[in-house]
Amino acid sequence: MPNGKEKFTREEVALLKKLAKRIKNLRVSKGYSNYEHFANESGLSRTQYGKYEVGDNLKFLTLVKVLKALDIPLSEFFSEGFND
Repeated sequence: MPNGKEKFTREEVALLKKLAKRIKNLRVSKGYSNYEHFANESGLSRTQYGKYEVGDNLKFLTLVKVLKALDIPLSEFFSEGFND
């Protein structure tokens, strides 16, 4: 969920949830059943990465870093789960 400092519209919250779901599904599909192991092996903050998987807002370059660790290009990432 977005933190209390930022105000988001329903549509923005829905997009963050889609983003979170897509990141989590890709992590699991890559064989990481535990987000903490993935974060540690990828050099990402464990606590911050965990927030991303529940819909916290993240910076674009952080998303790029996560996708690089998952070996997923941006075009592939956004090809699924953002159609509506």
